[in-house]
Amino acid sequence: MEGHILLVEDEADLGNVVKQYMEVMDFEVDWCKSGRDALEKFKAFPSLYDMVVLDIGLPEMDGFALAKHLLNMSPDISFLFLTARNEKSDRLLGLRLGADDYVTKPFDIDELVLRMKNILKRKSTANVSSPANVITIGDLSYNKDGLQLSISGEKNILLTPREGELLEYLLSRSDKVLKREEILTQLWGENDYFLGRSLDVFISRLRKYLAASTTISINNVYGVGFMLSIKDE
Repeated sequence: MEGHILLVEDEADLGNVVKQYMEVMDFEVDWCKSGRDALEKFKAFPSLYDMVVLDIGLPEMDGFALAKHLLNMSPDISFLFLTARNEKSDRLLGLRLGADDYVTKPFDIDELVLRMKNILKRKSTANVSSPANVITIGDLSYNKDGLQLSISGEKNILLTPREGELLEYLLSRSDKVLKREEILTQLWGENDYFLGRSLDVFISRLRKYLAASTTISINNVYGVGFMLSIKDE
């Protein structure tokens, strides 16, 4: 079995098609048609699910509110937003919440399943890595293969691919001032408004993860960009 999925979609025809196709692709699927039903089902079995695939425009409780409740119960749960809304503000909010991906309707069902498999594969390999692919600096340890970050040996944090790329880039250029446009073009090929806003989200989340570190911090350089600083222990 590929994984146990909680599908939250209020459109009956779409939900039925997605559920059936996921099952053909060897996923086990529980389908809920409202945010409150999904919350009750997850609350009853919080460790049962490997991923939640949820629409944003749900009755009774929208997808963003539902995601917050699920993360409070299970901070490591993977989730993917499935939505007809394509607003930049929605995408940014999804990123802030920690979404693993964001798929806009109409979508290709094969692409959706591939994205799901990639997320679950990344999560399943989080603890499998060679020493060469683990960065250890100060009290930070970062597993590049599994996108897994730990501080002072505490519980591992699973990063998104772009968070991982950004952290590795900053670590490789520590104690150097990096311009925003340099980061964007080097990592993601272009410097545009949406990617710039996304960069701010990723920086904010990395700062939150690094708050427990006594040796590493990310600082703003006003009007220029950012600098990752490393202190001697």
